[in-house]
Amino acid sequence: MSAMPDFSFDRLTYAVAGSIVYPPGSRFGPRIQQDIQLVMLYTGEMTVTLSGRPLRVTPGHVVLLKPGVEETFFFSKSEDSWHRWIAVHFEELPETVVETLNELPECLPLSEEMNLLVDLMIHLNRQSAPTDADVRSLGLAALHLYPRDSEKSLLKREKHPAVYAALAAIRENYAGELSLAQLANAAGASPEHLVRLFRKHEHTSPIHYLWQYRVNRAVELLTHTGLTVSEIAVRCGFKTSHHLARLVKVTTGRTATDIRRTSWSGAGGVSPT
Repeated sequence: MSAMPDFSFDRLTYAVAGSIVYPPGSRFGPRIQQDIQLVMLYTGEMTVTLSGRPLRVTPGHVVLLKPGVEETFFFSKSEDSWHRWIAVHFEELPETVVETLNELPECLPLSEEMNLLVDLMIHLNRQSAPTDADVRSLGLAALHLYPRDSEKSLLKREKHPAVYAALAAIRENYAGELSLAQLANAAGASPEHLVRLFRKHEHTSPIHYLWQYRVNRAVELLTHTGLTVSEIAVRCGFKTSHHLARLVKVTTGRTATDIRRTSWSGAGGVSPT
């Protein structure tokens, strides 16, 4: 069982979260990591070299990056790579904390709790400074959650294997045609059984999850790229740009135009990765 790092809130100077999409063939770095950072990959592919040692990351996983390590990021050559991150900076880390961090797994399956934390932090970062106490508290919560996710991944899978298989099929094929029958086939379950499993673990249906995933992906592209709405519709599996615009409005309460205008007018932050 992993030990819980003894982080001191008083020494936590800032915490920030963000989201970015890298086009095919992108590379970032090298750089020396200054923070403790959790990087969550959703689409594409990512290989991080840590002091020259490669670590391959697939969608649906979170990577723990530690201060003082030289990093270079290589992204998928064939598709966009979308990831989000939480970065937390301390004035000083006791040697015991550094040792505990080094004992934790470098990469874990991404939990729903971690997803919720990064959602909250990104939302709060738009309104508050990284030094704000509420933002820092969420960053600290993410660092405490990572070892717990590590323990859970060792003890048991959080969801039925068929759900994980269906989620992987959605991440990999959301841009194309996906039916309930195809998802069930990928998951090795009957359509009826897959629906019951999704109701239990995701509190929604497989197809509703698929469309929500497409909307989230479209919002990310509207926020972080200059692609047209029509181009985003094609990349995210929508039948038309009107279809995309309608579902984005229904889901978020905002129009695609408003999301883009607000994001670009308020741009100014720099992605840690």
